[in-house]
Amino acid sequence: MKDEIEQYFATPGVKVSLKNYDTRYKGDLQKEEGKEKLEEIKLKLSAAQETLYAENTRSVLIIFQAMDAAGKDSAIQHVMSGLNPQGCQVYSFKAPNSEEYDHDFLWRHYKALPEKGRVGIHNRSHYENVLVCKVHPEYVLNENIPGYQDVKNINASFWKKRYESIRNFEKHLNENGTVIIKIFLYVSKDEQKQRFLDRINDPAKNWKFSSGDIEERKLWKKYMTAYEEAITATSTEGAPWYIIPADQKWYARLAISHILSETFKKLNLKFPVLSKDEMEKLDEIKAQLLNEA
Repeated sequence: MKDEIEQYFATPGVKVSLKNYDTRYKGDLQKEEGKEKLEEIKLKLSAAQETLYAENTRSVLIIFQAMDAAGKDSAIQHVMSGLNPQGCQVYSFKAPNSEEYDHDFLWRHYKALPEKGRVGIHNRSHYENVLVCKVHPEYVLNENIPGYQDVKNINASFWKKRYESIRNFEKHLNENGTVIIKIFLYVSKDEQKQRFLDRINDPAKNWKFSSGDIEERKLWKKYMTAYEEAITATSTEGAPWYIIPADQKWYARLAISHILSETFKKLNLKFPVLSKDEMEKLDEIKAQLLNEA
């Protein structure tokens, strides 16, 4: 599956066209085989997380972005279920509150970053500021940015600067030990329609549905353009984007788990080695314990 992962990688500097990605793709695997492979990878991820925690020099930030009903919540639940909750933290970002609007757009996301040794998962992220806000530029006015009190001023130059801010933010994080993985779960409009209907028809899923989701669905083309532009402008070697086919939820989960596993492997994580003095101290304590009456 390693070759397949490479085709999901948004190559830095190359313009992204989502029409080149098949949302229905599931490789040569069958669903049950995919589920079995996922369980195998979970064990590897668990072991890697333990080493990450022990090494305590780096952290991993996984960002999930997608249209509504693309499967972000379930992907997080299934792929991360093998991780130790003590070393993992999940943040789900909603519309900013008044305090958050009184700071720059990255402030609340910086506060939610994982500590060294931990895995952080952001369900939606600072990319909402170049996705939702690009489709609805009037939202930017809530930030009270000098020179941008009118929607007509929120032009191509504004978005270029915002992409640059994001790249600089992620570059800073990466240079200081945070490994960043960005996942775009690419679901088709037809599949989203079916999932919306499933939520409406199943009383147990009614709570997941919002009438606002339908209004955003009407802006599908604008959102796809916003995703293409954002991914093109911000996929870097230090903070890459992966465009994952999401019509088959089980396959999307497997692909994500492979990406995480390969990322951990490249980190070459190792347990800390104690100094000579510390080892001698351990030998003394061991002797004391063995000699206890």
